Amino acid sequence: MEFNELVKRVVSGEIKLHQVEKYTDKRTATEVRRKALEEKLGINLEHVGHYSIDPERVIGKNIENMIGVVQIPMGVAGPLKINGEYARGEFYIPLATTEGALVASVNRGCSALTEAGGVKTTIIDDKMTRAPLLKCPDARKAREVAEWVKANLDYLQEKAVSKVTKHGKLREVRPYIVGNNLYLRFEFETGDAMGMNMVTIASEEIMKVIEEHFPDVKYLALSGNLCVDKKPNAMNFINGRGKTVIAEAIIPREIVEKKLKTTPELIAEVNYRKNLVGSAQAGSYGFNAHFGNIVGAIFLATGQDEAQITEGSHGITLAEVTPEGDLYISITMPSLEIGTVGGGTRVPTQREALSIMGVAGGGNPPGTNARKFAEIVAGAVLAGELSLLAAIAAKHLAKAHAELGR
Repeated sequence: MEFNELVKRVVSGEIKLHQVEKYTDKRTATEVRRKALEEKLGINLEHVGHYSIDPERVIGKNIENMIGVVQIPMGVAGPLKINGEYARGEFYIPLATTEGALVASVNRGCSALTEAGGVKTTIIDDKMTRAPLLKCPDARKAREVAEWVKANLDYLQEKAVSKVTKHGKLREVRPYIVGNNLYLRFEFETGDAMGMNMVTIASEEIMKVIEEHFPDVKYLALSGNLCVDKKPNAMNFINGRGKTVIAEAIIPREIVEKKLKTTPELIAEVNYRKNLVGSAQAGSYGFNAHFGNIVGAIFLATGQDEAQITEGSHGITLAEVTPEGDLYISITMPSLEIGTVGGGTRVPTQREALSIMGVAGGGNPPGTNARKFAEIVAGAVLAGELSLLAAIAAKHLAKAHAELGR
């Protein structure tokens, strides 16, 4: 069907937005939808229509009803020296944001941390979870099913998980029983993938096996909301999800005074009264200054699931003065859900951003690239926390936003 005729039929409603690909290729379908919206709404989508991403590669995998792209300015902070278990050396961090002063602030933190000898990063845990819901006749049956599942993880791996994934490994289950409801919070290893799709498909296969063994138990929901995905929650804050990672550093007093224009004592006091006491009063799951800022900018740049910025903003910032009078600062991120393969990491611009950090694609052995990426993210978050706390302590925050953020 000719282009203008397709546009006309979409405008009239004869052809729905999701049906355009039936009549033409994906690139043309993208143009047809955008043109139809322009005509129907009386607007101009000129900039939305400028892009280098190939619709043939992303429609059906990353997007539906594509009309173009949203462009977000991307800057880079660094170099940041990281002394990690997977990330070793100096790294530049891509940050996609429209918030003025954010990149400059992270960059300043990177400079101070690198001059101080770098950031020490430690991966504490690495897992992706899914928690299906089963309705049981009563609580005793729920307990029986839970005990059977706990005793048969290897069997479930063989009969269910290995059927649908090469890279996913079921390693643990944590059951929760509420009345006759059984929630099975499965924990999986997922290699370099963030792994939500992987564990979702695997969990459904496990449910089929459980229903075969327990005909009086009903599989109700693939997610019972104890996973917990894309919602502020205590479960992930305490037990972790994705990568649980800590970044820490000791900043000599002279660097704090010279580069950050304040003192270790003031940074420690601001952190205590703002991030710990203030957050406690607010009932916050984030005892930090702005994890979400840095996590969000990195997620948008690198094709992570942007809704999981929610859990990425969980965490605690600590700051104290050492016996030598220097500044010890750390950040703990319990639920950093990221990957270097699959999902949005396939989009070319996002893959290029990952390549800036040397983490695009799968690692050797599997999982090492995603863990390296996690350590870099944690280092960047520490840089952002250090810089913002110093700006607040020095009373430079408003000035910085007046100069860079208006």
